[in-house]
Amino acid sequence: MSLPGQRIIAAWLTAPDEGLVELARDWTAVAPPPLALGPEGPALTRLEPEPEDAFGRESGYFVNAAGELVFCLWPEDHPGLEPGAEVFLAGDFNGWQRAIGAAEWRLGPASLDGAAALVRAAPAGPFLTDPPQRFKFVTGAHRWLPVPSQVPNAARDDRGNYNRAIDPARTGRHRFRFATAGPVDLAAEVVVRWADHPDGAVPLRPGDFFFQLKSHRPLGAVVGAGETTFRLFAPRARWVRLHLAERLEGLDAAATYELDRRCDGIWEARLEGGLHGWFYWYTLDGPHNAFGAFDPGRRVLDPYALATVGREGPGIVLDRARIAAPDRSFRTPAWQDLVIAEAHVRDLTALAPVTLPAEERRGFTGLRHWVESPDFHLARLGVNAVELQPVVEFDAAGPAEYHWGYMPVNWFAPASGYGLDPAAASPLRELQELVAAFHRRGMAVLLDVVYNHVGLPPHLLHVDKLYYFEQDGAGVLANWSACGNDVRASAAMARRLIIDSLVHLVEVVGVDGFRFDLAELLGPAVLREIEAALKRVKPDVVLIAEPWSFRGHIARDLRPTGFASWNDGFRDFLRDYVRGAGTAEGFVYFFQGSPGEFAAWPAQTVNYTESHDDRTWIDTITENADHDGARPTLNDVRRTHLMAAILFAAIGLPMIAAGQDFLRSKRGVNNTYQRGDLNALDYRRLYRFPATHAYFAGWIAFRRSERGRLLRQYSRPGAGFFRFFSVPGSTAAAAIYNADGSQGPQRILFAVNPTPADVELPLGEAAGADWRQLADHERFFEPGDREPTLPVTAELFVPALGCGLWIAG
Repeated sequence: MSLPGQRIIAAWLTAPDEGLVELARDWTAVAPPPLALGPEGPALTRLEPEPEDAFGRESGYFVNAAGELVFCLWPEDHPGLEPGAEVFLAGDFNGWQRAIGAAEWRLGPASLDGAAALVRAAPAGPFLTDPPQRFKFVTGAHRWLPVPSQVPNAARDDRGNYNRAIDPARTGRHRFRFATAGPVDLAAEVVVRWADHPDGAVPLRPGDFFFQLKSHRPLGAVVGAGETTFRLFAPRARWVRLHLAERLEGLDAAATYELDRRCDGIWEARLEGGLHGWFYWYTLDGPHNAFGAFDPGRRVLDPYALATVGREGPGIVLDRARIAAPDRSFRTPAWQDLVIAEAHVRDLTALAPVTLPAEERRGFTGLRHWVESPDFHLARLGVNAVELQPVVEFDAAGPAEYHWGYMPVNWFAPASGYGLDPAAASPLRELQELVAAFHRRGMAVLLDVVYNHVGLPPHLLHVDKLYYFEQDGAGVLANWSACGNDVRASAAMARRLIIDSLVHLVEVVGVDGFRFDLAELLGPAVLREIEAALKRVKPDVVLIAEPWSFRGHIARDLRPTGFASWNDGFRDFLRDYVRGAGTAEGFVYFFQGSPGEFAAWPAQTVNYTESHDDRTWIDTITENADHDGARPTLNDVRRTHLMAAILFAAIGLPMIAAGQDFLRSKRGVNNTYQRGDLNALDYRRLYRFPATHAYFAGWIAFRRSERGRLLRQYSRPGAGFFRFFSVPGSTAAAAIYNADGSQGPQRILFAVNPTPADVELPLGEAAGADWRQLADHERFFEPGDREPTLPVTAELFVPALGCGLWIAG
């Protein structure tokens, strides 16, 4: 008989014929709970309590037979934990920070679950309270070990931090292991229920083993010799049907074919003939419960479709042998030589001063014509890499709708709305031609890619919600992307889908690298696998992570990888610094390339002050009301020049937002993801602010020149490479590059004063070199200029809101 008030919370398979059941609270009866599978499940052959320490491995605690609450962690579960590091228990019960270093709260070595662990045991009573007490593990070096959001007792505080909570009702005796008489059919509607009561049943979902199901068969529509093979990975589907039409006008009369199930989760159909150019989609059905979003009436776009007519589909069959190969002659610049401009396809072309038909101006072909124009703005600015906001199919309702592209519905197909003839799969060819045009201009092409969530319609959700999307024990989708459906990137075939699409974009489209949106949601392990796969096909591929999500920040974890990270700390510091806040010490840290916790090598920090998100630079720092920088003040312009000088002089990989050099404004609007009217680059501002554009271009030219080589460090220079100067009570600072002469006779001096008062920086004997001034806060000097330049003296004068650049040797 089930205990009064006891409920089944969750049930999942740990293998095809084994699983776990979790109850709402500890089971106190001697006999195991009366559980059964139904209505389509096999009989239970074994039901026994799960070992307490197995629960402890997830939750960080359990209550043992002696009535002690055992706090526990396994060092192997924390790859960043240094061997032999002291670990302490901190929580509501001991003052959190005060526990660090206290011997009574240090964890000691033990063996649990057959592996080395660290534990601390104490009488359970004081910890089993209502409300539940929270805790966390922390090293003696004050490093707090992260709490995965998916652990059963994760508790988020009001600042977004995750701790663990001690549930007095669930101490390790609330979970039971079971075995079944045979494998459970993953496509069946199986529940776990009380054998003596019809209510309270919960769906039985596959567990971790399910997410490691994998196939190496080619997927999508594969055109071969005399036949076309269609394959879809849908391991929980009951049936899958292919719908195929030769003409777009004939979709209602499309032929339907049943796909055959293979043993590796693949469904397959082989049809006679090379069906290049035909249109297709799938329908499929599977379990109808909280963990399934199967809808037999919904058209599903093939995740591997190489082209699509629109966000709803249909996909277009393409024979890879008939797709032109991209030009391979372009050589991607070395990382330390890159200067990136982030840009949007339509923003670049909407108001471009070049004659274009309206249908071209909104997509790839129009941008190609603008890139090929002798007046192309980014070429004149001098950047050598462009980072395009997403260009694969996203959820815009049609070609006329403006969209940033961060809601993808397919990761292979170029955006249909950016092409001239989507039904003929022209966007793929047009994107190839656009990339080639950038290459001819000497610019690498990086694509902003979004693999952390999907847009609408969520086709992948209807292939298998459980396999492809993170969710809790009730089937509620995770939402750390703030877009409602976080992708389960750790699942084997999700990883393969991501990697296959990236390789396709390199090998077929010809791009040079990627920026990964909200990369924290993919996680370091998946990112390392992506890096290895891409470097096999393009060793010099450029990889950049946005290293955060609403769940956390992983820049520290990416230090051992080949990923660079967007540096939000640099962005925020510089916005404040030019307005008189910040510190000289902060300037020193970011100017050196954020060494230490953030960047292990110089180009691992992507230094930027504006991106597509939030307000533009000028709208953020303007003295005008309502953040409207459309008509910036003189101080706004001066501060922008200081920002540009620091951005391009600092160690790291500089990135600007397109239009930043002519003080692009969005009239103070913070979120403009569907405001094409505000986002379109107004090139007339080049004529309103020519000096600012020239100043950016001068810095970029210097940074990329032989004279600017000291700014482009491949590896971290020695401790004596930089020498910094400052004065007490001021944020003004100066820096000498190659102060120790380790990189030849040339030295560079940079000084900046973001304060409203003039300052004199003491250089001492460093002033004795033959310094020649190259630039100040207004412009770069040309040979033969007779305008006065600032002499480098023992007390270097730097005017208010001013800066200077000198070279010697």
